[in-house]
Amino acid sequence: MLHVDPIFAATSGAVATTLADGGGSVPPFTVARVFTEAQLDNWLGLALVLAAGVYLYGVYRLRLRGDRWPAIRTICFLGPGLGGIAAVTLSGLGAYDTTLLSVHMVQHMVLAMVAPIFLALGAPITLALRTLPLRPRKRLLAIVHSRVARVYSFPLVAFAIFVVNPFALYFTDLYGYTLAHDWAHELVHAHFIATGCVFFWPLLGLDPLPGRWPYPARALLMVLSVPFHTVLGLTIMQSTTLFGGDWYPSLHLSWSDPWNDQVVAGGVLWAGGEFVSVTMLAVLVVQWIKQSEREARRLDRELDRQEARERAAEASA
Repeated sequence: MLHVDPIFAATSGAVATTLADGGGSVPPFTVARVFTEAQLDNWLGLALVLAAGVYLYGVYRLRLRGDRWPAIRTICFLGPGLGGIAAVTLSGLGAYDTTLLSVHMVQHMVLAMVAPIFLALGAPITLALRTLPLRPRKRLLAIVHSRVARVYSFPLVAFAIFVVNPFALYFTDLYGYTLAHDWAHELVHAHFIATGCVFFWPLLGLDPLPGRWPYPARALLMVLSVPFHTVLGLTIMQSTTLFGGDWYPSLHLSWSDPWNDQVVAGGVLWAGGEFVSVTMLAVLVVQWIKQSEREARRLDRELDRQEARERAAEASA
C-alpha cells in the first residue's frame, strides 16, 4: 500500500489520499488549486498571525507616543515577508509540496530568499527596541550581541550555512526522510526561514546586528552567491537520480512525470536564485549610494560649521 501523506488527508476538496491500486486520485496541480486547497489549521498559521499582531501592536505603541514608523517597513514585513511565507505554506502550494518537487522548490526560494529579505526590511528588532520596557530591551540587546549571535551573523559563517544547506538536504537521504515524516518537513520550512534571515539580515543592515561589513564587502558576497545557484540548479536538472528516492514515482501521478518535474525544479532554483541575488545586489548598491550621499551631506554641514566658526573668530578679532 502506498504511503498516505498527512497533508493530503488534512486538506479539503479534491486533494485526497492516493489510492492503493495506483489509480492516482491526487488531482492535477493548477493555479485554481492554489486558492481552493488553502489550509489555515496548523501551527504555522497561528505563528504568522501572532507575529503580525505583535508587529502591529509595536507600531501602534510608537504612534501613541507621537513617534513615526515608516509605513514601507510595515508593508514589507506584513506583505512579502509574513505574507510570502503564508502564500507558499498555507495555500495550495503547501498542499502539493510533497507531491511535486517543482512546487517544493518554489517554497524553498520564497522561504529562504524572498521572505527573509522583506522581514529584514521590516526592521522588527529595531521596532522592538523602541517599544519594549527597559528590562526586556536589555535582554533583547544581550541576545542580539551574544557570542552565538555574533558567530552565526558573521557574513562568512552565514554565507557558508546558506550555501551548504541545500546541498546537505537534496544530495543526501535527508530529503526523502522529510517527505515521509510531516514533522521533519515542517522543520525544514522553519530551517529555510532561519537560514535566510541569518544570511540576509546582516547584509541589509537595518537592525542593530553585530558583524556588519561595509557595503563593498556585502556586495561582493552577493556576487559570490550567484554562481552557487547556477551550479545547484544545473546539477539538479542534469541529475540521473530522482530526489526523494521512489517517493514521487510511488504516487503514480498520471499528469506529472517525476523526471520532467525535477528538471523544472532545477530551473526554478537556477533562475529564481539568480534573479533574487541580482535584485539583492541592486538593493545593496542603492543603499551604498544613499549612505555615501548622507556622509557627503554630513561632511558638508561640518565644513559649513567650521567655516562659520572661523568667520566668527575673525570678526571678534
